[in-house]
Amino acid sequence: MPIDPKQPYDENNIFAKILRGELPCSKVYEDEHALAFNDIRPQAPVHVLVIPKGAYVSWDDFTAKAEDSEIAGFMRAVGNVTRQLELDGPGYRLMVNMGTNGHQEVPHLHVHIFGGRQFFQMIGE
Repeated sequence: MPIDPKQPYDENNIFAKILRGELPCSKVYEDEHALAFNDIRPQAPVHVLVIPKGAYVSWDDFTAKAEDSEIAGFMRAVGNVTRQLELDGPGYRLMVNMGTNGHQEVPHLHVHIFGGRQFFQMIGE
């Protein structure tokens, strides 16, 4: 079900439960700013989600409210994951779904990292 990114943060969303250790994940990377884990329904040979450790509903929420150090740390974490998975050579795709039109399904900011194959061309590319 698509998410309204203007709603308050839901402490019971699945990613919040993963961050608290209430639900398991297949961890790929973790630091003080982010947690990365394999998607349970992969859409590519490599499909990893990177989530900030802070309580942010969406990209807009994160970029409006997070401290500069959190934003920089999160962006570096995404880069660290792509290099750790050796995707920096062949390439990869990043995707952030935002709100209903963006088909966001979990009310916690997350970046999808897709790799391991060539991807279709986006409209207008």
